Amino acid sequence: MRLLLAALASLAPGLASGQTAPDPSDWDSVLAAAEGQTVYWHAWGGSTQTNDFIAWLGEQAAERHGVTLEHVKLTDTADAVTRVLSEREAGQTDDSAVDMIWINGANFAAMKDADLLFGPFATQLPNYDLVAEDEAITTDFGTPVDGMESPWAKAQFVFMYDSADAEPPADMDGLLDWAAANPGRFTYPQPPDFLGVTFLKQVLVSQVDSDALQSPVDQADFDAVTAPLWDYLDALQPNLWRGGDAYPTSGPAQFQLLTDEEIDIAPSLSPSEASAAIANFQLPDTIRTFVPEGGTIGNASFVAIPFNSGAKEGAMVVANLLLSPEAQLRAQTPDILGYGTVLDMAALSPEMRQAFADLDLGIATLSPAELGTVLPEPHSSWSTAIQDAWIDRYGVN
Repeated sequence: MRLLLAALASLAPGLASGQTAPDPSDWDSVLAAAEGQTVYWHAWGGSTQTNDFIAWLGEQAAERHGVTLEHVKLTDTADAVTRVLSEREAGQTDDSAVDMIWINGANFAAMKDADLLFGPFATQLPNYDLVAEDEAITTDFGTPVDGMESPWAKAQFVFMYDSADAEPPADMDGLLDWAAANPGRFTYPQPPDFLGVTFLKQVLVSQVDSDALQSPVDQADFDAVTAPLWDYLDALQPNLWRGGDAYPTSGPAQFQLLTDEEIDIAPSLSPSEASAAIANFQLPDTIRTFVPEGGTIGNASFVAIPFNSGAKEGAMVVANLLLSPEAQLRAQTPDILGYGTVLDMAALSPEMRQAFADLDLGIATLSPAELGTVLPEPHSSWSTAIQDAWIDRYGVN
């Protein structure tokens, strides 16, 4: 990731000009041009539920608009970014292999800064009128969105715990004390996994009262600001699962550890993930969710369209479908995805509002009131810096 960001930063803006761009405000023309297009959506493919949802979305795109949606399964979003960068360096300004990317954070900031994205388009999608705009929608890890990506899901950091074996700690310092009293019973995914890095940021925001995190990392004294993070992790490390000598590779990889009773507490980026996993028989029904006092980090997932996509209209159609009440309701259903919606309930029809109200979020899902304060993500540059520093200090093969 560090090399990728450096390569992107070296590109001068304004080079991403190619074929005539479609006009998102002329939706009839967008629909007409989209029919018959194939959209290659590069998106994380590490979850059966996610893959099934994208397959369902593809069925909707084909039936309603004649758009074929192909899911290109990623383990790292940076792979798609690298592909677009390589195409631009080779002079390929149209017909990219990447038509849409599930993106946020540092990857979005890098592509936006390097002028690798088509747009602005998001706020002109017909269904964007249904979106509840807030800081997580208009800024992405401190980077203004400016219509260059379209939101489709919300997430908030939580912890899953086995209520048969553990009581949830009150706060992040309490988690450290709990781990010391229960060695080996807590873990988190190994950075650079996205969830693992978010755990590091959650520790940091709980230990540091500083506006410095909302500014680029190079504007701060990194060692001084992050010192409390490393103090916390140094104390936590020997009490992790397997003594910190191994880590799960991803969020879903923690499920088996919870099921096998190897651990009792693990982090998650979806308040409904535990309920969804229980519904799909991936976790025991004793798993519950808690958030520490003081709040937890929240963010949104977006889709972006590369500057050289040959199916920009089809990609916009898919992005608009993701914002439809039907797709958002399906995504929020625990045994499907359990993602938070980005829609404003007041903007929906009475029938759709009732459908969301009637949705059973599951036995392990906290209510919005119980989720408490949503803390803003640090500026995207902090993610890469913290991740790299963690790997230097604690990285394992």
